[in-house]
Amino acid sequence: MPVDFFIMSIFSENIRLLRSKSGKTQRELSEQIQIPPSRYSSYENGKSRPPVDVLIRMSRIFNVSIDLMLSVDLTKHALEDMLKLPDNRIVLPVVVDQNGDESIEIVPQKATMGYLRGYSDPEYIESLERISLPFLRNGKFRAFPADGDSMPPFKDGSFIIGKYMEGIHDLKSGNAYIFITLNDGITFKRLRSKNTTSITVAADNTFYEPYDIPLSEIIEVWKYATGIFPQDF
Repeated sequence: MPVDFFIMSIFSENIRLLRSKSGKTQRELSEQIQIPPSRYSSYENGKSRPPVDVLIRMSRIFNVSIDLMLSVDLTKHALEDMLKLPDNRIVLPVVVDQNGDESIEIVPQKATMGYLRGYSDPEYIESLERISLPFLRNGKFRAFPADGDSMPPFKDGSFIIGKYMEGIHDLKSGNAYIFITLNDGITFKRLRSKNTTSITVAADNTFYEPYDIPLSEIIEVWKYATGIFPQDF
């Protein structure tokens, strides 16, 4: 299924939940957003997607960030506690072993859609296979599948292990990162530059042109730590 389907499904459930918690009817909320009731109803039913100006008004009314409304299933989290965190951040789900040490979850090959739906779901994260690498400490690490030939020497069958980054401000030009985005899913690129609204990334394979990623589309960022290569590497 396309990424847009999952985004709209999550968004529809989220605004239905947020409206219910606000105690408003669809008509009352549509008047506050300044759109016809039938148009708002189509958003809750997942039949159409709202334009940016409507998303901004919804975000201000619900006091919930746009990326949270679009990318996180709010029904699985304690919404009241989440809204107390800066920028509506959610706590990153982690898995620990019997000694209490954090494990490295392995996102399976060709699982972009699954990760986009489950990255904030503790049950999904717990279902992933796990490994432990004693030389990776002082941080949260996760392994993602490589795809294509844009970042040599990684190729299909490889796994890229990244360290979780708390914020965009910590990213440094020239370093390689795994970006989890609403449109591209899982992508491994090198940071060229950043500004207040977007970042510019590039592949190590010069055949591919650099491109921009809007900050509003970024869900997670993991800094490259090490790799796991196929047997014939």
